[in-house]
Amino acid sequence: MSNIENALVSSIIEGIQNIKGKSISVLDLRKTDSTVCDYFVVCEGRSTTHISSIADAIEDNVREQLHERPFHIEGRQNAIWVLMDYGNVLVHIFQKEARDFYSIETLWDDAERIDIPDID
Repeated sequence: MSNIENALVSSIIEGIQNIKGKSISVLDLRKTDSTVCDYFVVCEGRSTTHISSIADAIEDNVREQLHERPFHIEGRQNAIWVLMDYGNVLVHIFQKEARDFYSIETLWDDAERIDIPDID
């Protein structure tokens, strides 16, 4: 993770990659006005089961590496869009159709975007 210096973001990305999450993007919001956090981490899962597994992997990886837990998690029941709140980092785990529909990256198109290559 040469472009990401934030340990929490790096740990989140590692958790996503451990469970084969796809299309990971990091939006650096630190230079953007009126934001609620410093980073968005956005990724996709193939199914509701995969999305739940990605959320679990992120939570486990961050807890093991940094001894941190999310303040809040939304969307676990339907697992179409799971939001994990780590304070200065918000994680959005989408099914592809929901990600395309909500197009969260375009809402924050003034943020620096870093796309992380998929691991196959």
